[in-house]
Amino acid sequence: MIINLDPESERMIEQAIQSGAYQNADEVIERALEVLRSEEQWLNDQRSELAEKIERAFTQFERGEYFSAEESRADMQKRKSAWLSQQKR
Repeated sequence: MIINLDPESERMIEQAIQSGAYQNADEVIERALEVLRSEEQWLNDQRSELAEKIERAFTQFERGEYFSAEESRADMQKRKSAWLSQQKR
């Protein structure tokens, strides 16, 4: 099989090889495909839960229940800090 890559993709593969994590382009592409399969499986497994959350968010928005941009950033920072703190344990 012949695959044509854009220059940026070629650079990314070269960087991955130079990092020492992979021996050659085949290993990089094999790993990328593993990650893709894993993400697709996760999305498939979570499809109904994600759809429910999106629907709930739209309903909340229609009722005027939403954060401003500043509130949203502050909430995300708070969640990130809590997650990082949890990871250190």
